[in-house]
Amino acid sequence: MSFAHVVHLVSSGLLLPTHGGSDNMAADMVMNGDDMGMENLMTLPGLPLEWSEWVFAALVAIGIYAVFAKVPPSASARHLTLSRVPGVGSVMRAMTAGPWVLVGLKSIAVAVFAMVIASGLWGTPLAERSLATTLTWTIWWTLVIISVFFVGSAWCAVCPWYTLAGWLVKGRLWRRGKGRLRLNLKMPGLLRNVWPALFMFIGLTWLELGVGVTTSPVITAALALVMVGLASGFLVLFERKGFCRYVCPVGRTIGFYSQLAPIELRAVDSDVCNRCTTLECYHGTPQIDPCPTHLTMGRFAQNTYCTSCGACVQACPYDNISWRLRPMAAEARIGARPHWDEAWFMLGLLALTSFHGVTMLPLWHQSMEVISGVLGKSVPQLAAFSIGMIVCLVVPALVFAVVVAVTLKLAAGPIAYRKLFASLAFAMLPVAFAYHLAHNLDHLVRESAGFWHVVVNPFGIGMEPMTLAERHAHMANLLLPEPVLFTFQALLMVWGFWVAAQILRHRGRGLLTEGRDLAGWGVVPMVLFAGGVTAFNTWLLMQDMIMRM
Repeated sequence: MSFAHVVHLVSSGLLLPTHGGSDNMAADMVMNGDDMGMENLMTLPGLPLEWSEWVFAALVAIGIYAVFAKVPPSASARHLTLSRVPGVGSVMRAMTAGPWVLVGLKSIAVAVFAMVIASGLWGTPLAERSLATTLTWTIWWTLVIISVFFVGSAWCAVCPWYTLAGWLVKGRLWRRGKGRLRLNLKMPGLLRNVWPALFMFIGLTWLELGVGVTTSPVITAALALVMVGLASGFLVLFERKGFCRYVCPVGRTIGFYSQLAPIELRAVDSDVCNRCTTLECYHGTPQIDPCPTHLTMGRFAQNTYCTSCGACVQACPYDNISWRLRPMAAEARIGARPHWDEAWFMLGLLALTSFHGVTMLPLWHQSMEVISGVLGKSVPQLAAFSIGMIVCLVVPALVFAVVVAVTLKLAAGPIAYRKLFASLAFAMLPVAFAYHLAHNLDHLVRESAGFWHVVVNPFGIGMEPMTLAERHAHMANLLLPEPVLFTFQALLMVWGFWVAAQILRHRGRGLLTEGRDLAGWGVVPMVLFAGGVTAFNTWLLMQDMIMRM
């Protein structure tokens, strides 16, 4: 019996044949008490078995390599300073010499954002005909995650939420405001971590998948306005960008994923930073804002909290700050320092990204019906979804905690559990990022057909609900040929596990007491966990899914 036949039998035993669920349609059926069968819903094909077979084989090979390969030697990541590249350097200096390029990009983002709000509040209530829902959930969120691959946290630099908040509170397009409306309080110690952002991320996922925000243009617009209100409120109350650093779920997601990005904003010459006593990059100047997230150039080594705003570039009197290229995931492998709250955020990313795929399964819909039946008609059906979501978030975290405990037992030397937990959590970043990209790419390629019709008629004037024939045409009209889509998805899953294995190998070097390495059989539990999650996410990609809009 071939490997393909084995996988086919496993899949057949766990799923109903030929059907799947979407991010929110299965949940909507439960919430609305809809008893229509899954056969009446439009489904999109998953990753074919023949494409998945070599993915699983690659996972096995990478896992063996991660266990038996020698521990890599200590080394710093190489980089290429773009400001020193002929031609490229002059262009970059011209772009960052003043604020107007960035102000222009921010203005464009705000204009599009305003159109989304107007379309959501005063346009059609049909999600598939509204600019608010199609642009926000199908186009924007996918492109933001893809952009991390190339430009790191650059989206945060033009984010319309904080741009509008800054314009409203400071009353200026770019110059440092006098702060008449600002109290400039220090962020309470209880909130100076990423726990608020993690809880916000969980809450937004609950709204998206449980309440069905993605299918309501007006709620989508209202949610966007709430985010602007939160950013403005934090800007009035607290110093710098407290909302961006500690609360914003999008910014923190981008920030953590940016540890895998091939680009960073750093000092050109570290010796210049060491000799600097004025620290304009941190304090700012009379015209330029200080670093919004309390970073000092030359003294930080990770992208997590950098918003790519460019204030430090303009403030530095020595012209010593530039964008530079580096190997993919160099920061997650050797640069970023482990912290307890950040480790939990990375685990949250892992669980939440997989959870989006779980809600696509017919098994999820059936489970919601069972839970609703147990709870009884007097209990809101949204409670069933909430219970299922809690289980899907808690189980991966508990398994990871147990795996860390087993790793601690196998370790050749003593190490604190929290330190080991936080260090190994970095390996979960590429696993989450790879599936996040693969999942969102499926939505972008399959559900964005006809988007230009929404652009030319953003309010959906005179439009009727999409007919069955239109939905069939929607499914057939892909942005990319299916083989290309499947290739990208398969490569992403293999890439994610490969990077996870590299992180484990590098993070394990000198991790234990007295500089001993965590390697060999000591990393087997974590390799199995990362490989198991990647295999599960690949299996999710194999299942058919229902059109979201």
